[in-house]
Amino acid sequence: MSVSAALVVRNARIFDGTNEGLVEADIRIDDGRIVEIGTVSRSEVPTLDAAGSVVTPGLIDCHFHAYGISLDLLELEGSRPSYVALKGAARLTQALRRGFTTVRDPAGGDIGLTRAIDEGLVVAPNYFYSGPALSQTGGHGDGRPAHLHLEAGGHHAVEVVDGVDPLRIAVRDRLRTGAHLIKIMASGGVVSPTDPIRIPQYSAEEIRVVADEAARRGAYVAAHAYSPEAISHAVTNGVRSIEHGNLLDDATARLMAEHGAVLVPTLVTYRAMAEHGKDLGMASEGLEKNAVVLEAGMTAIDRATRAGVLVGFGTDLMASLESEQLRGLEVQHEVQGTLELLRSATSRNATILGDNRYGRIAIGAAGDLLVLGGDPFLTPSVLWQPAPGRRVVKAGVVVA
Repeated sequence: MSVSAALVVRNARIFDGTNEGLVEADIRIDDGRIVEIGTVSRSEVPTLDAAGSVVTPGLIDCHFHAYGISLDLLELEGSRPSYVALKGAARLTQALRRGFTTVRDPAGGDIGLTRAIDEGLVVAPNYFYSGPALSQTGGHGDGRPAHLHLEAGGHHAVEVVDGVDPLRIAVRDRLRTGAHLIKIMASGGVVSPTDPIRIPQYSAEEIRVVADEAARRGAYVAAHAYSPEAISHAVTNGVRSIEHGNLLDDATARLMAEHGAVLVPTLVTYRAMAEHGKDLGMASEGLEKNAVVLEAGMTAIDRATRAGVLVGFGTDLMASLESEQLRGLEVQHEVQGTLELLRSATSRNATILGDNRYGRIAIGAAGDLLVLGGDPFLTPSVLWQPAPGRRVVKAGVVVA
């Protein structure tokens, strides 16, 4: 089973995940949960001195791909499951060491990986997963070049499924095997070879059956969608979480707010692909589409916020670009500033997950903390450039 322990963090200046003011207090964690915030009496429990640091809830990345081992969809889906699983385990461990104590994987993961985490075989964040995302034939998750006759692949990250009844079965099977959410591809994408980026994907009937099956099991649907056309098509047919949303306009932002939909931006992936994609073998079509959405994503967050849409935080980094995960904080900080960024990467992402154990420092919450080694309200870069004294605490255990 996963490891949890007792710990006292002393001399903390606490950002609790929501409130602007910092609270000076100690934090006691027992059996992996926060049990006391205040002046904690001396005890035999191990201590961590956070003097000079702001302590935040452990960060949450709501768009992380454990199985995203390649920018080439054919290579990703054609790789052996054993290799993909081992690479995925390593990617999760590195995310935790960066300070992301919880991740949501909206295109991958499975009950086997979760079992390995629960049994302590993998040192990992709290892991929420969708299983393979669902894509229509010729959609964002269909990695087959038009001129080649190939099968759709190994279904590590995406499965091509068409039609109302096959989609109903696919959703039920994902929920049967522990998926926390369902992911669909509702527009074209950057790395897929045959689909225009703006055009909506899946019919209204197909999206509605996915949303209905998920809702009846207490789950929800996240949709890869860039354009206003695709976002409105997804939201009006039951999708709750819009991933990326770079081309969002004001009218569609208001529509999202009316339907209670949320936005998970992934700004850093476009910067990283623009800088490194060619060297990693990214196709020219993908580089061209990446340029279209790169700068637009910066304004989408502002539009969503003004419309009253809850804005989270995600990274969506594939292959070796995973090393840019902390840079995602820097890029989104350019739009939001420190307070709003921290809210997005903690309590707001917990709301998206639907699990208030995470993303906050409060009695009863998970003992997942990030000791920054400085004050991000004075020196924002301590969020993405680890300072001396930075520590990651997962369920009361100091992991980095």
